[in-house]
Amino acid sequence: MSEAYIIDAVRTPRGIGKVGKGSLAHLHPQHLGATVLGAIRERNDLDTSTVDDIIWGTSSQRGAQGADMGRMAALDAGYDVKASGVTLDRFCGSGITSVSLASAQVMSGMEDCVIAGGCEMMSYTAATADPNNPPMMDAGNLHLREMHPQSQQGCCADAIATLEGIDRQAVDELALTSQARAKRAMDEGRFGRSVIAVHNRDGSLALDTDEFPRPGTTMEGLSNLKTVFNMFWDVPVDDGGTTYGNMIETKYPQLKGEMNHVHHAGNSSGVVDGAAALLVTSRDYADRNGLKPRARIVATANMGDCPTLMLNAPVPAAKKVLEKAGLSRDDIDVWEINEAFSVVAEKFIRDLDLDREKVNINGGAMALGHPIGATGSILIGTALDELERSGGRYGLVTMCAAGGMAPGIIIERMDA
Repeated sequence: MSEAYIIDAVRTPRGIGKVGKGSLAHLHPQHLGATVLGAIRERNDLDTSTVDDIIWGTSSQRGAQGADMGRMAALDAGYDVKASGVTLDRFCGSGITSVSLASAQVMSGMEDCVIAGGCEMMSYTAATADPNNPPMMDAGNLHLREMHPQSQQGCCADAIATLEGIDRQAVDELALTSQARAKRAMDEGRFGRSVIAVHNRDGSLALDTDEFPRPGTTMEGLSNLKTVFNMFWDVPVDDGGTTYGNMIETKYPQLKGEMNHVHHAGNSSGVVDGAAALLVTSRDYADRNGLKPRARIVATANMGDCPTLMLNAPVPAAKKVLEKAGLSRDDIDVWEINEAFSVVAEKFIRDLDLDREKVNINGGAMALGHPIGATGSILIGTALDELERSGGRYGLVTMCAAGGMAPGIIIERMDA
């Protein structure tokens, strides 16, 4: 079997995901995709007629984010028409999955050059969302709801915190750490190799640095924020009176009257716009085109878990991908676990008994934001940059995804 190599990884800055406030929110989603695809081409002098496929992750595929963004963004970027494209949806895990499938195509020998990545304009999806038709809670499919009730994710996060005995102080402390580490990374230019500026169609600058972080965050400020998802717990989701809380209590009746709501805007992932892309090739393609691999993709895995709690699959996914790679926890130098909510990362660290100094070293989504379909690809690039900066060898990236899933991937820095 061939090996798959990461040649390059780029991402846009993450813009605040609110129309009228975020610096990217006025742009078409395909423009963000075209921006990172264009950067991959220019930075690597890539002949796009030799790109076998573009595998793209976008979660909310409707309206401007529909119509196979992987293909349309490539055309928008001026790629040769021979470069095909496909767009997939594994919710938050889409960006990791795009890289995993790209590596599988290369490792199988079916393709030699694949670009993987993703894009999500949360400013757009928030503006176009239908509050009367929440995803995964379709009243027209009561059969599935009865089998696997899937609630609002913040409610799931609070339910997990309650079941695990993880208190408000713990989740706030992790949020503060995320902000401090993101500030250090930005001050020291640790994202400099991956982040590329986004320009408007007229050539003017739209954004060249992440704009969501709040470096002035304090523990006192976090402790004063009101929790959010207790306000959702008793909200009906249909005419029958079923609430978000009911859906979880059906499977976990011990939570009735015992909920400890701990999450708020400061310890949950930020709503942002962003895109990312990675160039994945075979060794033969890299050699023929004078490209120097930066990392080898060691192993990938996917794992499902309880759809009702929804956010608990990263731990079993990490264990599964470690086993596939023949590695142990102690072999991993850089861990990236998406901070969808603080409890997800906190539980991950506790369950695997990890050294906190190796986890989300440069901050996470609580500080930098979480552009859903792009985040996994962003985190792989972040892990690679950190391995190169610190001299580490292996990085493991995983994240929770709606439906109770988690993809995982392990990369190895070249020349480690």
